[in-house]
Amino acid sequence: MSQAPEIALTPAAAARVAAIAQRQGKPAILRLSVEGGGCAGFSYRFGLAESVEADDLAAAADGVTLVVDEMTHDLVRGGQVDFVDTLGGAHFQVTNPNAASGCGCGSSFSV
Repeated sequence: MSQAPEIALTPAAAARVAAIAQRQGKPAILRLSVEGGGCAGFSYRFGLAESVEADDLAAAADGVTLVVDEMTHDLVRGGQVDFVDTLGGAHFQVTNPNAASGCGCGSSFSV
Protein backbone atom coordinates (compact mmCIF):
# COMPACT_ATOMS: atom_id res chain seq x y z
CA MET A 1 0.00 0.00 0.00
CA SER A 2 1.35 3.40 -1.00
CA GLN A 3 1.06 6.74 0.76
CA ALA A 4 -2.30 8.21 1.70
CA PRO A 5 -4.08 9.80 -1.25
CA GLU A 6 -5.07 13.43 -1.38
CA ILE A 7 -8.77 12.59 -1.36
CA ALA A 8 -11.07 12.38 1.62
CA LEU A 9 -14.10 10.36 2.65
CA THR A 10 -16.78 12.32 4.53
CA PRO A 11 -18.38 10.90 7.69
CA ALA A 12 -21.67 10.43 5.78
CA ALA A 13 -19.92 8.42 3.06
CA ALA A 14 -17.99 6.36 5.62
CA ALA A 15 -21.21 5.54 7.50
CA ARG A 16 -22.94 4.46 4.28
CA VAL A 17 -20.01 2.27 3.20
CA ALA A 18 -19.90 0.66 6.66
CA ALA A 19 -23.63 -0.10 6.52
CA ILE A 20 -23.46 -1.60 3.01
CA ALA A 21 -20.36 -3.65 3.86
CA GLN A 22 -21.96 -5.02 7.05
CA ARG A 23 -25.15 -5.95 5.18
CA GLN A 24 -23.14 -7.74 2.47
CA GLY A 25 -20.65 -9.32 4.89
CA LYS A 26 -17.70 -7.64 3.18
CA PRO A 27 -14.79 -5.50 4.39
CA ALA A 28 -15.56 -1.76 4.68
CA ILE A 29 -13.36 -0.82 1.71
CA LEU A 30 -14.75 1.51 -0.96
CA ARG A 31 -12.97 1.56 -4.31
CA LEU A 32 -13.29 4.72 -6.38
CA SER A 33 -12.18 4.45 -9.98
CA VAL A 34 -12.44 6.68 -13.02
CA GLU A 35 -13.26 5.27 -16.44
CA GLY A 36 -13.42 6.83 -19.87
CA GLY A 37 -16.95 7.52 -21.03
CA GLY A 38 -20.00 9.12 -19.55
CA CYS A 39 -21.67 12.24 -20.86
CA ALA A 40 -18.72 14.52 -19.99
CA GLY A 41 -15.68 12.36 -20.82
CA PHE A 42 -14.89 10.45 -17.60
CA SER A 43 -17.19 8.72 -15.16
CA TYR A 44 -16.84 7.70 -11.52
CA ARG A 45 -17.28 4.07 -10.48
CA PHE A 46 -17.82 2.92 -6.90
CA GLY A 47 -17.72 -0.58 -5.50
CA LEU A 48 -16.80 -2.53 -2.39
CA ALA A 49 -13.33 -4.06 -2.56
CA GLU A 50 -12.28 -7.30 -0.91
CA SER A 51 -8.82 -5.96 -0.06
CA VAL A 52 -6.37 -3.11 -0.55
CA GLU A 53 -4.07 -3.89 -3.49
CA ALA A 54 -0.31 -3.31 -3.29
CA ASP A 55 -0.37 -0.31 -5.67
CA ASP A 56 -3.52 1.31 -4.20
CA LEU A 57 -3.47 4.61 -2.38
CA ALA A 58 -5.67 4.31 0.71
CA ALA A 59 -7.30 6.80 3.07
CA ALA A 60 -9.18 5.83 6.21
CA ALA A 61 -12.13 7.56 7.88
CA ASP A 62 -14.31 6.28 10.72
CA GLY A 63 -13.20 2.67 10.26
CA VAL A 64 -13.75 2.69 6.49
CA THR A 65 -11.00 2.64 3.86
CA LEU A 66 -11.21 4.52 0.55
CA VAL A 67 -8.88 3.12 -2.12
CA VAL A 68 -7.91 4.54 -5.50
CA ASP A 69 -5.38 3.51 -8.12
CA GLU A 70 -2.70 5.98 -9.23
CA MET A 71 -4.49 7.05 -12.44
CA THR A 72 -7.71 7.75 -10.55
CA HIS A 73 -5.77 9.63 -7.88
CA ASP A 74 -4.25 11.92 -10.53
CA LEU A 75 -7.78 12.83 -11.69
CA VAL A 76 -9.39 13.33 -8.25
CA ARG A 77 -6.48 14.72 -6.21
CA GLY A 78 -7.71 17.19 -3.59
CA GLY A 79 -11.32 16.01 -3.77
CA GLN A 80 -13.68 14.24 -1.45
CA VAL A 81 -16.27 11.48 -1.62
CA ASP A 82 -19.60 12.22 0.08
CA PHE A 83 -22.91 10.40 0.38
CA VAL A 84 -25.96 12.57 -0.27
CA ASP A 85 -29.58 11.62 0.33
CA THR A 86 -32.01 14.06 -1.26
CA LEU A 87 -35.48 13.99 -2.78
CA GLY A 88 -33.75 13.27 -6.09
CA GLY A 89 -32.18 10.10 -4.70
CA ALA A 90 -29.32 8.82 -2.58
CA HIS A 91 -25.86 8.42 -4.07
CA PHE A 92 -22.13 8.78 -3.59
CA GLN A 93 -20.84 12.09 -4.93
CA VAL A 94 -17.31 13.22 -5.72
CA THR A 95 -16.31 16.85 -5.23
CA ASN A 96 -13.41 17.10 -7.67
CA PRO A 97 -11.38 20.33 -7.90
CA ASN A 98 -9.68 18.98 -11.06
CA ALA A 99 -12.89 18.71 -13.06
CA ALA A 100 -13.23 21.48 -15.65
CA SER A 101 -16.90 20.62 -16.17
CA GLY A 102 -19.43 18.02 -15.12
CA CYS A 103 -22.81 16.68 -16.01
CA GLY A 104 -26.21 17.14 -14.42
CA CYS A 105 -26.20 13.71 -12.78
CA GLY A 106 -22.83 14.35 -11.08
CA SER A 107 -21.32 11.02 -12.11
CA SER A 108 -19.40 12.27 -15.13
CA PHE A 109 -16.78 14.99 -15.60
CA SER A 110 -14.11 16.36 -17.91
CA VAL A 111 -10.63 17.75 -17.19
